Amino acid sequence: MVGRPRQDADRADRILDAGAELLMRLGFRKVTIEDIARQAGIGKGTVYLHWRTKQQLFEALLLREAITYVEKLVDELRRDPATVRPHRLLAASFLIVHDRAVLRAMMTGEIEPLQARMNQSPARGQELLTTTRLVGLLTRHGLFREDVPDLVYALTATQGGFLLLDSLDPAAAEMDVRARADALAHVVRNAFEPAAPPDQRVLAAAAAEAVEVMEELLPPYREWVYGHQRTST
Repeated sequence: MVGRPRQDADRADRILDAGAELLMRLGFRKVTIEDIARQAGIGKGTVYLHWRTKQQLFEALLLREAITYVEKLVDELRRDPATVRPHRLLAASFLIVHDRAVLRAMMTGEIEPLQARMNQSPARGQELLTTTRLVGLLTRHGLFREDVPDLVYALTATQGGFLLLDSLDPAAAEMDVRARADALAHVVRNAFEPAAPPDQRVLAAAAAEAVEVMEELLPPYREWVYGHQRTST
């Protein structure tokens, strides 16, 4: 697939920035292509050069957020391979999500109509496969206990519970974000990891593998966001 010239990618980002602002202000159902074009300071027809439907535009927005999320996790793993320990990885993930409004809305279901559509997309299947592969490689390196049943489900439920509690309990949302991330790390460390700390060589090997798995997501995501023109719905 042939990508767009760089200037078109810049314009795509401007459109997506406008879409993100309106999505958080108005919600998925109320935003129109006309609204987004006006917010971005361009004509409606220019938006259609990039995405043929509102659904495609917002899918691209969510995938762009996913790219940022993966890139930030990869940066953390390269900076400090010990971040690959599950409790540190989930805490880093929690902080990244809370730093970006659209990501946070994705994770907490605040944009449910759009999220429901995204759950049916091929990108969602690739994301789930990546999660399974990551858990598998961390298990292979001995970073998870071997006696936890339904490990992927248990981890997802734990992380999801910490993310969702903010919307369910206003008092929880008032806690310092770092303190909440530390609480999540404490739970994961004690519930899912072996008591003995891992060897540094194990962490380096596991971190390198994790980076490789995560970076495999980026080219298809970037192609979907910035790639060839789409005419299908």
